[in-house]
Amino acid sequence: MNNEDSPSLLDRFLRFCLVNKLIVSLIVAAIVFGGLYFMPFDLNFSWFPRNPVPVDAIPDIGENQQIVFAEWPGRSPQDVEDQLTYPLSIALQGIPGVKTVRSTSMFGFAIVYVIFREDIDFYWARSRIIERLNTAQRELPEGVVPALGPDATALGQIFWYTLEGKGFSRQELRSTQDWFVRYALQSVEGVSEVASIGGYVKEYQVDLDPAALRANKVMLTDVFNAVRRGNIDVGAGTLENNGVEYIIRGKGFIKSVADIENILIKTTDNIPIYVKNVANVTLGPALRRGALDKEGAEAVGGVVIVRYGENPLLVIGRVKEKLKEIQSGLPEKTLADGTVSQMRIVPFYDRTGLINETLGTLKDALIEEILITCFVVFMLLAHFRSNMMISFTVPLAVLVTFILMALFKVDSNLMSLGGIAIAIGAMVDMGIILSENIVRHMKTADPAENPLEVIYRATREVSSAVATAIATTIVSFLPVFVLTGAEGKLFKPLAYTKTFALFASVFVALVVLPALAHLILKKRNISERIKSASFLCLVIAGIASAIVWNLWIGLPMILGGAIMLLEPYMPESSRKWVTQSTSWIGALFVLALLTMHWMPLGLGTSLVENLIFVFGINLAWTSVRIVVINWYPQLLHSFLKYKLRFLSIPMFMLVFGLMAWLGFENIFNWIPKTLSGLGGADSSIRQTALWSYMHHKFPGMGREFMPSLDEGSFLFMPTIMPHAGLEEALDIVQKQDMSIRAIPEIESAVGKIGRAETAIDPAPISMIETLITYKPEYGPPDAKTGKRKRLWRDHIKTTDDIWAEIVDAATIPGCTSAPKLQPIAGRIVMLQSGMRAPMGIKVFGRSLKEIEALGSRIADILKEVPGVNASAVQPDRVIGKPYLEIDIDREKIARYKLNIRDVQDVIEIAIGGIRATTTVEGRERYPVRVRYARELRDSPEALAKIVVPSSEGVQIPLSELADIRYVAGPQEIKSEDTFLVSYVLFDKLPNYAEVNVVEAAQKMLAEKQKSGELVFPPNTHVKFSGTYENQLNFQNRFKVVLPISLFLIFLILYFQFRNTTITCLIFGQITVVWAAGFIGMWLAAQPWFLDFSMFGHNLRMLFHLREYNLSVAVWVGFIALFGIATDDAVIITTYLEQIFSSRKASGIKEIRDMVVEGGHKRIRPCLMTTATTVLALLPVLTASGKGADIMIPMALPIFSGMTFELVTLFITPVLYCWYKEMSIKRHE
Repeated sequence: MNNEDSPSLLDRFLRFCLVNKLIVSLIVAAIVFGGLYFMPFDLNFSWFPRNPVPVDAIPDIGENQQIVFAEWPGRSPQDVEDQLTYPLSIALQGIPGVKTVRSTSMFGFAIVYVIFREDIDFYWARSRIIERLNTAQRELPEGVVPALGPDATALGQIFWYTLEGKGFSRQELRSTQDWFVRYALQSVEGVSEVASIGGYVKEYQVDLDPAALRANKVMLTDVFNAVRRGNIDVGAGTLENNGVEYIIRGKGFIKSVADIENILIKTTDNIPIYVKNVANVTLGPALRRGALDKEGAEAVGGVVIVRYGENPLLVIGRVKEKLKEIQSGLPEKTLADGTVSQMRIVPFYDRTGLINETLGTLKDALIEEILITCFVVFMLLAHFRSNMMISFTVPLAVLVTFILMALFKVDSNLMSLGGIAIAIGAMVDMGIILSENIVRHMKTADPAENPLEVIYRATREVSSAVATAIATTIVSFLPVFVLTGAEGKLFKPLAYTKTFALFASVFVALVVLPALAHLILKKRNISERIKSASFLCLVIAGIASAIVWNLWIGLPMILGGAIMLLEPYMPESSRKWVTQSTSWIGALFVLALLTMHWMPLGLGTSLVENLIFVFGINLAWTSVRIVVINWYPQLLHSFLKYKLRFLSIPMFMLVFGLMAWLGFENIFNWIPKTLSGLGGADSSIRQTALWSYMHHKFPGMGREFMPSLDEGSFLFMPTIMPHAGLEEALDIVQKQDMSIRAIPEIESAVGKIGRAETAIDPAPISMIETLITYKPEYGPPDAKTGKRKRLWRDHIKTTDDIWAEIVDAATIPGCTSAPKLQPIAGRIVMLQSGMRAPMGIKVFGRSLKEIEALGSRIADILKEVPGVNASAVQPDRVIGKPYLEIDIDREKIARYKLNIRDVQDVIEIAIGGIRATTTVEGRERYPVRVRYARELRDSPEALAKIVVPSSEGVQIPLSELADIRYVAGPQEIKSEDTFLVSYVLFDKLPNYAEVNVVEAAQKMLAEKQKSGELVFPPNTHVKFSGTYENQLNFQNRFKVVLPISLFLIFLILYFQFRNTTITCLIFGQITVVWAAGFIGMWLAAQPWFLDFSMFGHNLRMLFHLREYNLSVAVWVGFIALFGIATDDAVIITTYLEQIFSSRKASGIKEIRDMVVEGGHKRIRPCLMTTATTVLALLPVLTASGKGADIMIPMALPIFSGMTFELVTLFITPVLYCWYKEMSIKRHE
């Protein structure tokens, strides 16, 4: 029984869709509605219900981290580490799924970071930590209660703002922020926490007078207890009187300074002694460990932290709505001149701009890619109705992709939308192959045959080849699906969306397109009057468009309508050109739309010049394809005759690609080694001019984890000396901010010193964190000319130049430099490694002094490593904070019948002060602190005079009971898995690859250690960390998964053809396009390549041609290339197999003729698919918006590989012919 009698499941499905067009129509309507409903782009349709997929700039690639925060006020980092952090770390290590436990001990608090495996649920991890904290409480100091941090990560800092208002003090601003703005914003759906920073927190300060205490025989603890007992409200139930119930309330909360002053301490001889008799009660600022500066002026602000898993764009939108709502309720003040000043909230970091710009870049790229593919289809297929059919199916497939993203919970970001962008070419390929085959069958079919059967036969003929081609593309992305860590989180969304897009294209091609073809392509009996009226309407619409909108949009409509109106009056011989001319006019219309949207030469260049440029590029590619189509039989005949000569071309490409990838030295290193083994001179050949030239030209590609995303802002994070106090640190950051703001390219500079009031910010006072926003290179287009003014100075070419200006302007004695960071990238780095630099060395040991000394020695060595930015090398200053230690003499205090606790209570209350109670003033709460007056505790001499009362009433100076001395101690203590650790941070120079620099540093340290110049103390070791680790993880997993993926592609091809030899011939195409991809990468790095101008625009700059390192983004581009590399070979070979199975070849000449026939019949769709894939990437290569820096390295291998695929269109038939010829020879 033949195939016609036994249709497959796919065949029955195809026929069902062709017959039941109503069902197909309903499916299309559902796709359109669902796609628009979930589309991440704003449609500005207020009447249309929307639920867009969650949107962010890039995926959250940080670790699965939870934070435990514990306060122990007044305690030194060493005390916190020994008594709080270490026990907590040990307790949390045993939780299932924990990968690493990092901790930081600082003055007054501890932060423990618990890093879980990726497969552990975020909220399950939080519940396990809470359980463990309940049991760990017993091991902690009395009064310390550890708490779980917000359900967010540091990457959730999406919105920073300041509170400003003329005439308002910093204390008033901070109170408004703490008790009004903060809670209003925390009520917004999706907000996890709002943290305050800067200004002064109001505090009631009870400053004790020791002389008055002695005179009134009052002890410190008496005052403390009296204040604590003097602030309380009580309830006494209810009282019913005359049938009315009254609630009884005893009021006693502190409301003012006078209330505290009048608190009774005790009564002596019937004389009351009040707090005011022994202390001065004032309102003052509480101790602060952080401050905010805005361009040289101290400020008050806050940060909005989004909850884990929420949609940042929607949350920011809700926050802005809430800010508008509460603005009118902010305090007002009448100034001395009579004007009324009101507080206002001023954002200085808003991720909305980055998200919208990133999405805008990809949205524009998607639209432009779709338009380009439509243009190519119109030019090459030259069949107007089928052109319209294909053009309809591409947007439909994109809408299906949006629906699948929503169903599978894939967020919309740079990577996920990038997956659709690099899949557009492959998506339209399915429609092209199917449409071309349908049109060809419709032309050759018997006019009496049912068009439905013709379309069914044409669809069935290529459906298996289409399915195989898509299957290889999807399987090629298997390595991306199994990636883990940061690289997995970054690229899995891209793999999902590319797979969704390809599935959607097959679904639309097999379900919608045949039914659409049956509706569009079948002949209809329409009266000439209706036709003429339709074409006249088209002309009128074109005239209106030319007048109202644009000439280039209206002109093709006018020409198309006019030609169709004149067709009945044309000679019969001329009418055959009408269909072709309408396709060309349609192409012109699409070209005009494309140019107006794309404007690759910029808005400053005229539309005509942009149109000529776009038309020239597309015409050049299309002309090459047309020439190949016309000359294909002659060229293929020649190549079949001289097979070895032709196959030397791909062999040369393979060697070229290897040299571009690995470098000439690595590929041909065997030559001098072989000569040396034979007794020749190894160095003689290396010293030749040819060897030196090739080594210089082909050094190999540098390696890095990921190209950086241009966020439009920098995060400048230098450090100052550990001994600096808050005021000194604030002075430095104010000077830096003023200097940075003075740079013409800088829009704003807001610096933070110390930490915000949140568990996700553990910064010490010595750490500066300045958020610098720089201006875009070009301003908005001028309303009249359309030109955009360049906002950067002439010598500022890149953001690296702006960074160099910042570093130069911020150079202040006593302050280090900083590695180049951006807000999101910096947070990601800190989440992954705990360091605030993309590269660093972790020094582990048991002694703080030893790891600090070893870190300093390593830093000195790193400065000598080629490629390392010496000014950015920063070893941790572990032991550098001045301590004033009070060492109590146990023998001396025993003479006065005192114990350690008695003395420590006096030290703690008198010097540090203790919060005795908290006032309740409506919604506001303020602490009441008891301690000595400042002048009695601000020097070692004053501390020595503090008196300690004995049980017998004797007042003993502290100097009689203890030794007071200066020592150096840690500012903060970091540990990882309970081992002490310090960091040596460093950064690379701009033109060096990250992995290469780290490997050079590793080699240098190994050499120094081997020579004895670097000695590791016992129980110490080092580990390189940062984004370099992500690259290593990717590299190790990629080595395993890529061969498996290639093997699966091989199996799919084998099951399609059931012939090992043919499968190998097709599979070999991958190596050729792989080599072509590296050749393209090498050409992009050559200064001479495309180094000329058109209309005043240099093409190298226009297409962003420069040296690109081999990053994960580039490898993802190659993986995508592998998937489509065999598509054309599958299409050609499938048809060749059909020809050779239908008729037998009797000789070599007949074999060659049949191969030429088969190749020629499939060359048109293959060239069209190649053209759409290549040309569709042009908008990506010319994109300059946010996100382009990651998309371009991803698109470049695909572009260059598919450009050289012209060669593979000949390789497949040549190898197939060779195989058939050898088969005949063996048979003979």
